[in-house]
Amino acid sequence: MTQITNAETPVPSSVALLGTGPMGAPIARNLIAAGVPLKLWNRTAHKANAIHGGQPTGSPAEAASAVVLTVLPDLPQVEQLLHGPDGLLAGWKVNRIDNPVLVVHGTVSPVAVAAFAAECLETFGITVIDAPLSGGTIGAEEGRLSIMVGGPSEAVERLKPLFELYGATVLRFGNTGAGSIAKACNQIVVAATVTALSEAMALAEASGLDLGHVQEILAGGLANSEVLRQKGQRWIEADFDGGGSAKNQLKDLTFIAEIAEEAGLDLPVSSSVRSAFQTMVSQGLGELDHTGIYLSIRA
Repeated sequence: MTQITNAETPVPSSVALLGTGPMGAPIARNLIAAGVPLKLWNRTAHKANAIHGGQPTGSPAEAASAVVLTVLPDLPQVEQLLHGPDGLLAGWKVNRIDNPVLVVHGTVSPVAVAAFAAECLETFGITVIDAPLSGGTIGAEEGRLSIMVGGPSEAVERLKPLFELYGATVLRFGNTGAGSIAKACNQIVVAATVTALSEAMALAEASGLDLGHVQEILAGGLANSEVLRQKGQRWIEADFDGGGSAKNQLKDLTFIAEIAEEAGLDLPVSSSVRSAFQTMVSQGLGELDHTGIYLSIRA
């Protein structure tokens, strides 16, 4: 793991962000506020158009820049952006951009993104960096995300000043794929914490306790967490719409199971949490915030 520091490295000036959803939009706003000229693209165009100060584009080809940040749910969506007349490859060719850098901010399979990076470099001269995020939409809005980076050290060094415009903690863990393994470790804790808090709130409600008081007492002791700070009101208000979806949490837990199997590890807590999210998604609740597992526990 490497802490990257080089105050003299300039922020890249040719940057695009593809995917202006709940995480991408606040990242874009932070970059624009810092003075970064930023091209934007989103499959649903009005979301990119709504970001004041950005340069909305009609296709990935039009957005193609020396550095392309993708904030998309999984690797297949990133791969789809490359090909065809409206794809990034076409845009890089037209704009005469050699050796571009493609950043994958989504939570993806470490094995798959490492293979994707090797193919992109060998076939197209593209450097792929995996840089999954932690901190949720609040962290994105406040510009204090944790960014777990995997990729060639020199390329990561060049991007560090850019990442710091929306990330408070930026660490390189190794070559491409290593960032996603670090994110898997993060998601083990997040998913287990969300599930444990949901169980605690379900037990409190079933026992007739005031959920606001329970939240307050948890926040004042060893059970406090960033999950509770950001999402505690969801349980109190029974508001589980939006946010980080349960189906994406299940996707992350599936990646964790694959990594653990390859490493020869049995992760009993993660396996149990994964089973709980599988049940939630099978109940048709997959689009809810992952804290909505509370509803599945209560059912």
